[in-house]
Parts: sequence; structure tokens; C-alpha cells
Amino acid sequence: MDSTQIRAMADDIRSGNRRALARAITLVESTRQDHREQASALLEMITPDTGNSIRLGITGVPGVGKSSFIEVFGNHVIDQGSRVAVLAIDPSSSISGGSILGDKTRMENLTRRREAFIRPSPAGTTLGGVARRTRETLLLCEAAGYDLIIVETVGVGQSETMVSEMTDMFLLLLLPGGGDELQGMKRGITELADLLLVNKADGDAKKIAQNTVLDYRSATHYLPRKHKSWAPRVEACSTAEDRGILEVWEIVQEFAAALKDSGEWEQRRARQALDWMWRETAESLLVDLKRHPAIAEALPQIQAAVQRGDKSPTVAALDIVKLYRQYNSTADHSNGSTDL
Repeated sequence: MDSTQIRAMADDIRSGNRRALARAITLVESTRQDHREQASALLEMITPDTGNSIRLGITGVPGVGKSSFIEVFGNHVIDQGSRVAVLAIDPSSSISGGSILGDKTRMENLTRRREAFIRPSPAGTTLGGVARRTRETLLLCEAAGYDLIIVETVGVGQSETMVSEMTDMFLLLLLPGGGDELQGMKRGITELADLLLVNKADGDAKKIAQNTVLDYRSATHYLPRKHKSWAPRVEACSTAEDRGILEVWEIVQEFAAALKDSGEWEQRRARQALDWMWRETAESLLVDLKRHPAIAEALPQIQAAVQRGDKSPTVAALDIVKLYRQYNSTADHSNGSTDL
């Protein structure tokens, strides 16, 4: 793909072309070097058109009803005049690496809305319940004009810090029953949440859900404040009865207004951008390190020593870095470079 084609793709994305957006996401998710270069050029073009959405992270244990909640919630947001993009991160098959849950098939009504865009992506080996290129995908959706971008995480007990760091607001869905479902998840996930929703507050579980809300409201008073201008909210809702869902959108808008008025919105976005930069730098350097000729030659022997227990991982890591530095230092001297 040449620069003219990339520019045309950027224009199509800005015009709201969903097919162009899907192709662009496939491009940024590719690991091919030429595709990475094309994706970088595309992201550079669309960056001025990003930053105008609300980024909402949603997590919860399997069975809490994340997909059902997102479908009902997304339809309400669209009915209010906004466009919604859903980045649904599914667990990955250990055999194919592909998505195994198929969130798109569980959001049939939302999928049919012209104002919605749903993209399932396999989590692969990335920790934090997000896919490798979720951040880039998020920017592409913003450039396409989506007002609300929902990142639905795997929610299987992994650290969810990454999704909190790439979104504006973090929503934790809970089951009625006093929080027993969080036993397999780190306590810190509750501290990350800006809004805790006890879902399935209907039928025989309605009273239990209300008690759960009261328990969490009491507990959140003892947690450190994540934002100066916002205290975590705890509410109940029912996807089955479509009750309390529209109010969630109102709370999300209240959250955005509070952080923007206090200046925390811009500060948080700036910190996230820097964090993203350093993560990309570290990952790019790691790829470069593994491809380095001196490392590639020595790596099999170093790895074998670690596997046998002859060398500790810490010492092996230091050896790799030392080898990398020595090789580069020798190369600089041979080229006559005097740069430090």
C-alpha cells in the first residue's frame, strides 16, 4: 500500500466508512514489518482527528453479563443521538490464537445499528485483558467519529490495570451476592473502578443485589480516591428488565463533565499518552533486541543454560544486555563514531 492509498484510507475512516475502519484495524493488528510501517503512517495522518470520544472500559467475571449489558447500554446511547464503538476482547484459542467467544454473535441487535461498530479481537498473549493493538484501534474509532468507545476486557482474573490506563472511565460489573465472585480477582480491580454496577438485579436476586450495593458503597468509602473530582459510584441494574441502564449513560456523562471541569481529564489523557509511548518503545526495543545478530547467535546457548538451571534468569538477562552493548560499542568504533 503506497502513501496515496493510505491517505485515501484515512479519508474513508474520517467519513465514517465502517469497511475502511475494519480494514485499518486489520492493518494495525498485523505483525508484518511492512504493515507496521503502513499502520504508523496511517496513525500519523488520523491523530489530529482523535481525542473527542469518551473511552469506557468494562470488565467483570464471566457470567456477569458484560455482552448483554453492552448491547442494551449501547442501544440506549445510540437512541440518545451518539455513535458507539465496541472493542470486545475475547479469550484466545491456544491452538489457533483466534477469538473463542464471539461477542459479535451475542450483540445481534446492536450489530444491526448503523451507528454502532463492533470489533472482536483475540487477547492472544497480552496481559491486562486487552489485545495487543487495542490503543491503535481506539484511535481509529475516534477518527471515524464514534462518541463512545467501549473496551470490553476478558475479565478472567488477569490484572486489568492496562485497560484502566487506556480509558477515561472504568466500569466494573458485579453479580449479586456480596462480592464472592471477586475472590479470584485482585482486590485492586475494585480500587480501579469509577463505577461499580451490580447486574442481574431482578427476580429473586433483586433484594440480594440491593444488599450488595449497600455493601460495596460502604466498602468504597475506605478505598483511596482515584480522582479528586469523582468518588466511585455503586448502583444496581438489570439487563433483562432494561432497568437502570439509561441512568448509567447519565453517570458516564457526569463523570466526564466532572473531570473536564477539574482539569483531570486532560492531565489523565496526557499521562496515558506518555505511558503508551514508553510501552511501545520497550516493546519495539525488545523486538529489535531479539533480531540483533549477536543476540540471535548467542541466545540458544543462553536459553539452554537457563532451562538447565546453570544460569539464573537475572544473570542471563544481564548477559544479553551486556552483549548487545558490546556489539553496538564495537560497531560505533569501527564506523569512526564518537557519539556517546
